[in-house]
Amino acid sequence: MKISGAQAVVEALRKEKVKVIFGIPGGVIIPLFDVLYDVKDIDVIITRHEQGAIHAADGYARSSGKPGVCLVTSGPGATNIVTGLATAYMDSVPIVALTGQVPTSLIGNDAFQEADTTGITRPITKHNFIVKDPDELVTVMKKAFYIATTGRPGPVLIDLPKDILTAEIEFNYPETIKIPGYNITTKGNPRQIKKVVEAIKKAKRPLVYAGGGVISSNASEELKQFIKKTGMPITLTLMGLGAYPGTEPEFIGMLGMHGTKTANYAVDKCDLLIAIGARFDDRVTGKLSMFAPHARFIHIDIDPASISKNVTIDIPVVGDAKEILKEINRHIDKLDIEDWIKQIEAWKKEHPLTYENDDILRPQYIIERLYELTKGDAIITTEVGQNQMWAAQFYKYTRPRQFITSGGLGTMGFGLPAAIGAQIANPDSLVVDIAGDGSIQMNIQELATIAQEDLPIKVLILNNGYLGMVRQWQEFFYNKRYSGVDLRKRSGGNQKEDKYNYIPDFVKLAEAYNAVGMRIDKKADVDGAIQEALKTKKAVIMDFIINPEENVTPMVPAGAPLHKMISSKEDAENYLLA
Repeated sequence: MKISGAQAVVEALRKEKVKVIFGIPGGVIIPLFDVLYDVKDIDVIITRHEQGAIHAADGYARSSGKPGVCLVTSGPGATNIVTGLATAYMDSVPIVALTGQVPTSLIGNDAFQEADTTGITRPITKHNFIVKDPDELVTVMKKAFYIATTGRPGPVLIDLPKDILTAEIEFNYPETIKIPGYNITTKGNPRQIKKVVEAIKKAKRPLVYAGGGVISSNASEELKQFIKKTGMPITLTLMGLGAYPGTEPEFIGMLGMHGTKTANYAVDKCDLLIAIGARFDDRVTGKLSMFAPHARFIHIDIDPASISKNVTIDIPVVGDAKEILKEINRHIDKLDIEDWIKQIEAWKKEHPLTYENDDILRPQYIIERLYELTKGDAIITTEVGQNQMWAAQFYKYTRPRQFITSGGLGTMGFGLPAAIGAQIANPDSLVVDIAGDGSIQMNIQELATIAQEDLPIKVLILNNGYLGMVRQWQEFFYNKRYSGVDLRKRSGGNQKEDKYNYIPDFVKLAEAYNAVGMRIDKKADVDGAIQEALKTKKAVIMDFIINPEENVTPMVPAGAPLHKMISSKEDAENYLLA
């Protein structure tokens, strides 16, 4: 029996065990929404902006390990997910994006709400398709999920012309599929693994540098076994936080631009750097020519294109991190690196992450209290900027898929819709979006989605009245010329003294979206506010009025080597003079 293309899409989603779709309807995609009207086993979450839909699908994927699915219409619907596709592409997140398209007979005629979606999105998707033959639809659906979830994961887009959705087709869904030229290596080369083991045994100052690839491959247990067997110190990237418990003694913090001094000093002095599921991006390496200058490099990654892309690798191993670590763990034992561990411990004592402990309401304190009061058990999403870095530094992540943030693209407005996806994927978990007052407003309309779906998400806004990270750079490197970053009212009241001279009033905004709003401006009120929010079954917005000129430190200036960290404007001036 033949079915419509729209019915075939839904049946394919069922075959792929999809339980939820995020999206917004529109003209050419109505046939698919019409079929979904009668579907009971797939939830359709209607967001208020297409960017919200794809970020929600992204948060769902990152927190669950399953592919996220979004569904939008043609033209502006499709172009509105471009930022979300780029976000997922940079961070290797499996998403299948379904976009409507004008009928095939009108493609290229500048029809109403037509856009060259596949042309626009080709550079920011792992692969994309436009279906022009109804008989290819089912196979394309299978290919899309296979490509998105295998190898190095990533977003795949399927452009669906309206006449393809209404055409009658046979539904024969393939159980497996093979794509010519798309070959994935999972098992590491035995000779290369042997070289890795030999190099580790000879090293005197080894260091493990692990990233989001460990989480993608579900290799956290194998990584933990690797670290515990050898006794090596480990640093994690922003995307890798949670891959190894942040409470374990071997963990020395995040590395890179806003990493710990211990991690960055260890990178600078190590003699063997073992990169696992990480890609040596510029925020990690700083000045490339001075990155880990005394080290040999081992790189374990499923993507051969990532190896020796930025740093020349001495011992590459292409394959799945989980499989490769299993093999390595069979051949290693405790290392004799006592002097190196003593040096690491000395750096930890000399250079802990710290902040001024006074009566001023500081963001670091707020996040530390959130960690204690949630017992480290919350799923944390973030916006982008200072709030993101403080969340990375001062909340300890103990498991994979607990920390969800936009790393590679640095997308402001990511955290709130990502929290929606994470909450729907984990209905029994506490989900907290740590936000800045600037970034939260870029997709704040998704508070309506939260209200409609009755999601108990907690939003913790670190409100400094600025686009804080840009302001920090302007303080350090542009003589405090705060151009384009002040978000407060231009007139009426003293901006430095009037704490409520901010736009918008987040407490009133929360009430408008059927959430609970709180404003906190005293350090003594932090615990009570967080405890009250955690007890509340509704969504809560906590507006913390923090020190306007608080900075994220340490900081490695752009293009500087990792050991040249600064902690103040004076440090920045000295660095620039040097």
